[in-house]
Amino acid sequence: MRYSVSELSDVIRDRRSIQPKDLGAREVQRDILERLVQNAVWAPNHGMTQPWRFTVFSGEGRKRLSAFLGAEYTRLTPPEKFLPKKFENHVQRPLQASAIIALGVARDPHHKISALEEQFAMACAVQNMYLTCTAYGLGGFWSTGAASTGDGIRTFLGLGPEDSCLGLLYVGYPAIEWPKGYRKPWIEFVKWEE
Repeated sequence: MRYSVSELSDVIRDRRSIQPKDLGAREVQRDILERLVQNAVWAPNHGMTQPWRFTVFSGEGRKRLSAFLGAEYTRLTPPEKFLPKKFENHVQRPLQASAIIALGVARDPHHKISALEEQFAMACAVQNMYLTCTAYGLGGFWSTGAASTGDGIRTFLGLGPEDSCLGLLYVGYPAIEWPKGYRKPWIEFVKWEE
């Protein structure tokens, strides 16, 4: 074996989504955030298009993201469906996390790879970041609401017209006990053809 399968399995099984409201004030250092992105770009991607375009919001940058998300929720929500609590969540979440990583996907200009496959590559990159968070004892939370995936955030991030944003990954040190996990037995999800 090249690596400890047992340790790898432990990290995979210990990964949790921890909401921004459950993150503490301790700052995640830049070198750790850089490692998250460094590991993200080693995700598989068809045709080596490397479609990821990350924007990391920390410090004062979180306030700019907060203001954008509040305004975008307001813009996207019809007045009769506007909920003050949802608005407040959009505004507060970026301020509750130490850092937020926007998950931009750049479309291959030659269209040799489908947009869907580029999105698959980003999903794999997010898993790499999640696992790296787990190894550092960091909480992560992947948010994919309309304000964080639509045309507005694409423009806010400076992405191209054919590009997309697959949401935001909130990162921080948990202020709660590490949550317990549960999965159904793996055998329920597999069919063997021999």
